Amino acid sequence: MLFAIVTAFLGGVILNLMPCVFPIISLKAFGLVRQGGDPQRLRQEGVAFLAGTMLAMLVLAGILIALRAGGAAVGWGFQLQSPVVVALLILIMTGAGLNLSGLFEFGLGLQRIGQQFDGRDGRLGAALTGALAVVVATPCAGPLMAGAIGYALVQPPLVGLAIFAALGAGVAAPFTLLSFSPSLARHLPRPGPWMGTLKQLLAFPMFGTAAWLAWVLAQQVGPSGLALILGCIVFLGFLCWLYGLAQQRAIMGRPARALHLAVMAGVIAIGTAIAVPGGALGDPADTGPQIDMAKAEAYVRPIPWSPAKVAQAQAAGQAVFVDFSASWCLTCQVNEKAVLSRQPFRQAVARTNTAYMVADSTNYDPAIEKAMADLGRSGLPLYLVYPANGGAPTVLPQLLSSDMIVAALDTAAGRKG
Repeated sequence: MLFAIVTAFLGGVILNLMPCVFPIISLKAFGLVRQGGDPQRLRQEGVAFLAGTMLAMLVLAGILIALRAGGAAVGWGFQLQSPVVVALLILIMTGAGLNLSGLFEFGLGLQRIGQQFDGRDGRLGAALTGALAVVVATPCAGPLMAGAIGYALVQPPLVGLAIFAALGAGVAAPFTLLSFSPSLARHLPRPGPWMGTLKQLLAFPMFGTAAWLAWVLAQQVGPSGLALILGCIVFLGFLCWLYGLAQQRAIMGRPARALHLAVMAGVIAIGTAIAVPGGALGDPADTGPQIDMAKAEAYVRPIPWSPAKVAQAQAAGQAVFVDFSASWCLTCQVNEKAVLSRQPFRQAVARTNTAYMVADSTNYDPAIEKAMADLGRSGLPLYLVYPANGGAPTVLPQLLSSDMIVAALDTAAGRKG
């Protein structure tokens, strides 16, 4: 248990360097520079960020443990297997981007629009940023995380929650420690007009994340669901504009009740658009894995994974490479572009006559979740290489390299290279 806690903490620290968490780094950075070197406010925001991260982590872990105790085959990152959750995150990221770009102000009294955040608002923003970091970042399991999470999910609930708490502490540790560093506080720039430009610049990582999530949603629900969420984004932008206009009118002492009522009605309309129209965001567009066959050459064309296909290939004397991935897993996409779509991997698959299979977890698949649980794994990505002569698979690291995977395929096929 102690080893699992330590590795979970270190895995959470490393997660800050993974592509999954990059959009949140901009909000962390703004949280630091916004305070202009004020040690007290830096410490307050660091503690608030830690609290938000830990709360979100424990809530997600508690839900996951409860679902598994109830017999559901779900794994870490299960929240992004729900199209409704993905759609809500798209709207949250879009709203955050519009807020940063100055269309409206969130968390300020109407009489203080355009002024600097006070301590209370800063703490709230830091806590919400920590919670958002967990929701967006944890679906991709970084190095050291996979084993710790797999261990946590087969332990009693309190032990599992302790391990997930260590993971959350690791995610929050870099930002929190920096906020308690006096030397850092002395070197941070002082607040000034430049912060307005920085704040607007930081809107673009949020828009980029919303675009990525929209692509994920398209993989899950197809064109109809994508069209629905795009319409909601346009409507959300209109509501944010109305809300910003209401704030400006309030500053000038003019009534803005009608605009506030319009905003409330719009929020209800967005919720209705997501929940009602024929389950457009609830049913996958295609129950099979989402594989872009056109991009793969014929001899390395992946086939949908199943335990029976793995056994059949091994019985025929073939090595098997299985890629457990999902559209919402950014680490999976990085490995795909950097290694799995490159010529060395393709040539190795052809030369070794390896069966290349993809277990796509973009949408919930209990068979995939069970297979990962049987191996003591829960987070994505997961890469397995089965030897041609039968036997248990070799688990590859979550960050691939061409040399590593070519050597693994040669070994599995009984070749020297």
